[in-house]
Amino acid sequence: MALAAALKADECQIYTDVDGVYTTDPRVVEGAQRLDEITFEEMLEMASLGSKVLQIRAVEFAGKYNVPLRVLHSFQDGPGTLITTEEEDTVEKPVISGIAFNRDEAKLTILGVPDIPGVASRILGPVSRANIEVDMILQNVSADNTTDFTFTVHRNDFNQAEEILVKVKEELGAREVVGNNKIAKVSIVGVGMRSHAGVASKMFDSLANENINIQMISTSEIKVSVVIAEKYLELAVRGLHSAFDLNAVDTVSE
Repeated sequence: MALAAALKADECQIYTDVDGVYTTDPRVVEGAQRLDEITFEEMLEMASLGSKVLQIRAVEFAGKYNVPLRVLHSFQDGPGTLITTEEEDTVEKPVISGIAFNRDEAKLTILGVPDIPGVASRILGPVSRANIEVDMILQNVSADNTTDFTFTVHRNDFNQAEEILVKVKEELGAREVVGNNKIAKVSIVGVGMRSHAGVASKMFDSLANENINIQMISTSEIKVSVVIAEKYLELAVRGLHSAFDLNAVDTVSE
């Protein structure tokens, strides 16, 4: 990738064990479609949220130097997927380009924390110093001036983070620490969200129709992520793929 940028190449072709970037993992959704094109921004979100097609660093580098990437299969002919800058006219783009998911999630909550300035730093500071990366964060405030503070970490870091949080609980005089390492994160990604309202509510409706409870929510301009029980992951992905018509999107050209 660095060589392609230095040579000002028209595009950098990356050969992998898949023939492109799909709307979601074809092993989970039989009707997953290969995308002709996807933006750097969308691909970065997909990669960071669980898609295993490309390393995040490669996409970041390509986006920084504006070198289009093309993902191709090492042993099969085909056009693959072009990763490039966002097109000016996004009217015809699907609202959602893809659905990413990650099973390697765990959730920790410290209950009854005093609602005082700096409490978030006192909770997450020791976690950060242990080189544990925190993903999603949720804080609730109750009427008795206490707060429940929840965050997610990689499942491999769950036990260590829980041990740290138990010590923090004692220091803060909090009530209890509870954890769950049987969760998963599901995300919808698409630059079309910027020009379409109601995308999040459509996602929530789809999950509700499958009787799947949402435990946490995180949003950005082009993605919505939710934490759910791991046992409902594949059901959620299939339902969302259908709800956003990704099975029928004309994304593949021969």
